[in-house]
Amino acid sequence: MRAIFIRHGQSTGNAGMPCHDLATIQLTEKGWNQARQVAADWTETPSLIVTSPFLRTQQTAAPTIERYPNVQVEVWPIEEFTYLQPSRWNGTLAADRAPHLVRYWGEADPAYCDGDGAESFGALLRRAETALGRLAALPSPGPVYVFSHGQFIQAVRAVVTESELDDRGKMLRFWRKGEPPVIGNAELVSFVYSDQRWERLS
Repeated sequence: MRAIFIRHGQSTGNAGMPCHDLATIQLTEKGWNQARQVAADWTETPSLIVTSPFLRTQQTAAPTIERYPNVQVEVWPIEEFTYLQPSRWNGTLAADRAPHLVRYWGEADPAYCDGDGAESFGALLRRAETALGRLAALPSPGPVYVFSHGQFIQAVRAVVTESELDDRGKMLRFWRKGEPPVIGNAELVSFVYSDQRWERLS
């Protein structure tokens, strides 16, 4: 089984605009161009296309779905990691949230949940493990194109490549203040499942 995870194209949130509903953030024009380029660059027909329920991933997947109209599309719970309670932070800018991000990651408590609508880091890892389990159980060898989000894909990568670490160990490596996102907009990260284990390809 081969799975290629794709982070969504540039969104209005990535471009620094205030976010009011994390699920309905849209792509910018640059993001749409990135989505079209992703679709144009494929060299294989997928056995399945998977998207998160969030709008920006579905928009990113749209040109690929249009290119492969006969391929089944499924929506899985592979949405972005929401670790700050949305009702307190919706409508704010990244600069407003920065001190709270530093506090959250500095404490590195994988069981902590910030409130309604947020999830713990441990829960994020469990979602990543569940997605990998679903992919491994598919009857087709793939490839499966999985349109998701930067931190979710990063969690999948941590589950695959840092299996020796516990949840807190993974969390301590996950975020670094002032550094750019680990996975860029429209970046592809590939994994292969064989001999009962996952490995990263790229």
